[in-house]
Amino acid sequence: MSVVEQYARAHIVTDASVPLIDELEAIPVTLRYDPERDPRAVRIGLPGADAREWTFGRELLEEGLRAPTGSGDVRVWPCGRVQAVVEFHSAEGVLVVQFERQALLRFLRRTYMAAAEPVTH
Repeated sequence: MSVVEQYARAHIVTDASVPLIDELEAIPVTLRYDPERDPRAVRIGLPGADAREWTFGRELLEEGLRAPTGSGDVRVWPCGRVQAVVEFHSAEGVLVVQFERQALLRFLRRTYMAAAEPVTH
């Protein structure tokens, strides 16, 4: 099984102090899936001096592209026809990451293809 890593451009809106993030500029965000580490989880990483990474259920991301879902630290919902939002809650505040929906769908498709690959040794 292969690790899937994809870069997507996203807009960040936050009430936390996140250095080097300009809310008007799209930034490169890393989407990562490692089926050997956890076949049910995806990770989203933000760049910058205070780089952060969140791990949450792949199913949550998939469901959130169709309808609002999630509770606790991670929430996902569609935003119009072409956008999707992933909202992270932490002790530092709330971070809202807005993606092109197609980028997330492409990533999810790749994760399911990677999970279906036969194991060869």
